[in-house]
Amino acid sequence: MVESVLLAGGGSAGHVNPLLAVADELRRRYPDATLTVLGTREGLEAELVPQRGYPLAVVPRVPLPRRPGRAMLGVGGRLRSAIKAADDALTSSGAQVVVGFGGYVSAPAYLAARRRGIPVVVHEQNARPGLANRLGARWASAVAVTFPGTPLRGGRLTGLPLRSEVVALVEARRADLGASRADSRRALGLDPARRTLLVTGGSLGAQTLNRAMADALDAFGEADAQVLHLTGHGKADEVRAAVAAAGLAERYQVREYLDEMHLGLGAADLVLCRAGAGTVAELTALGIAAAYVPLAIGNGEQALNAEPAVHAGGGVVVEDHLLTGAWVRGTLLPLLADDDRRNAMGVAAARVGRTDAAESVADLVEEAARGR
Repeated sequence: MVESVLLAGGGSAGHVNPLLAVADELRRRYPDATLTVLGTREGLEAELVPQRGYPLAVVPRVPLPRRPGRAMLGVGGRLRSAIKAADDALTSSGAQVVVGFGGYVSAPAYLAARRRGIPVVVHEQNARPGLANRLGARWASAVAVTFPGTPLRGGRLTGLPLRSEVVALVEARRADLGASRADSRRALGLDPARRTLLVTGGSLGAQTLNRAMADALDAFGEADAQVLHLTGHGKADEVRAAVAAAGLAERYQVREYLDEMHLGLGAADLVLCRAGAGTVAELTALGIAAAYVPLAIGNGEQALNAEPAVHAGGGVVVEDHLLTGAWVRGTLLPLLADDDRRNAMGVAAARVGRTDAAESVADLVEEAARGR
């Protein structure tokens, strides 16, 4: 019986969305359970968690270096404060289990739980784990991973817990793919019958994607296609000006961001995007062909995230420095026009996609609660 759980994670949608998906599944199973989220005041969780009806316990933001070393020396005092805040949240919630999703918030939660002997369940979203989850996995009751081959001891392959809107979209597409696509396009003001390319670099956008698309606008004049381009906050003006100059405004929609991202995914025949764990997990679950452009900085996890989909034939990868207007003209647009190849890629992507990850992680929480 699960009576109280503390879920730790925050900062980005990549951490918050899986956390909320697991919280929703636990709430479905145990409507009377106390479910508390540990997060920061600055992260996306400060907005999304209260909107979903969960209490948010706040801890100080303590950025951890990707690798142990000298950089760790400067975080000692802040980390102690964060551990104290996490410990207070454990006291007030009476948590039986701590579930961590990585990021700034999880390490203090893991350390506070260890002191008290409270079982920990770790979920790692990326193929290459960060420091917080590598720490927590050392003594966790269970470790869940999104991608095969993730180097965490005892990792169980669950996939990434998906937002309820995406799960509903998966079901709608299975029932009638054509009608589902058309409905999503109408909701966004797009032509329901025209091939659609979705371009997205995430909430912050990606200038590489924006510039490559702007450089290839001359080729879209002859393509029988429309584009939904999400540029990222503050990055739309340059693309809009180029689209207007090319005379493509009627079938090239430019937005900074899309709150109803499931509609953008539902409208798309093909997606040009980064390879964050959430993006890859949602595209494979939905069976959508994609051209992945892994982020060139960081620890290389985005390239690893895309590997299973690409290896299965569900996507292609182009390195950031190779994404140009010429590549869009010569590779992306022909793929968008090739219905047979693109549809086959979608089927291949769906073979590695999972929609039951939230249920699988909730099962691990139940096991941890019983084991305690």
